[in-house]
Amino acid sequence: MTDPNDPIASAGLVAREIRTGERHGAATKVLVARRAYRADRADVWDALTSPERLPRWFQPVTGDLEVGGRYQFEAQAGGLIERCDAPEHLSVTWEFGGGMSWLDVHLKDEGDATVLELVHEAPVDPDMWAQYGPGAVGIGWDGLLHSFGYYLATASSLDPAEWEQWMTGPEGVAYARLLGDAWGAAAIADGDDPEAAKAAVDAVVAFYTVQPEQPEA
Repeated sequence: MTDPNDPIASAGLVAREIRTGERHGAATKVLVARRAYRADRADVWDALTSPERLPRWFQPVTGDLEVGGRYQFEAQAGGLIERCDAPEHLSVTWEFGGGMSWLDVHLKDEGDATVLELVHEAPVDPDMWAQYGPGAVGIGWDGLLHSFGYYLATASSLDPAEWEQWMTGPEGVAYARLLGDAWGAAAIADGDDPEAAKAAVDAVVAFYTVQPEQPEA
């Protein structure tokens, strides 16, 4: 059984895919991540959508949390709740930093587990994609899938400060490299140039693991 405390082990539970798409006549990239959790689907849905439980593995959320209403995560994305078919499908816009993308979460039963499929579609920023590839978004979602699994398995929350410190250490670098390579392979499978994709992996691993310089006292 995978240790919920071990991010590197839990990373191997995620299937990753990149697709090239189109929305409103503009090119998009579609990131897909799937992971099975040993939990009842109703409980997984509640943990994903309950304002009381969301802060335990992600962030506090406010807003009109109904279809047609707007939500806002603290210091993160907000958007419009477009569809909510409990406990199977949630669709929202994902608006952050002046940009908008689209997020769908699907749940289905698989034996005694619940499979979560996350689909994040975003307009293509050619410069950003060339520099960092899908890992710029994918590694962040991987971290949340791990945090979610840790919470479901232990009923406890990861400490954000400890996580940030861990990410700059040897194990964190190995974790980011594992995820970066996996997203790079998904991009190559979708048609990206292999050498360019590998260069983007190097850049995104450095982005997530290099500790920022502290200002001099």
